[in-house]
Amino acid sequence: MKSEIFNSAISDRKKLKFLYQLNQIELEPYYLTVNRKGNKVIYGRVNSTHEIKMFEFNKIFNIKVLSNSRFSPIIPILN
Repeated sequence: MKSEIFNSAISDRKKLKFLYQLNQIELEPYYLTVNRKGNKVIYGRVNSTHEIKMFEFNKIFNIKVLSNSRFSPIIPILN
């Protein structure tokens, strides 16, 4: 269920709001994958920062798709 919500938000470029380890996060989702430990994770830019962070699925709760807010991906290029 979480994967479907995240995939839909990524393809529609909709922001997400969720609880992660009891902290409320607003995220521009970019990418779903599996980390080295075999856990599903999502990468995205936290609102009001320029930092791309990783969040583990098993620590994400109360997911809400923010239907009024669309975004354009900003991915930093490293030299």
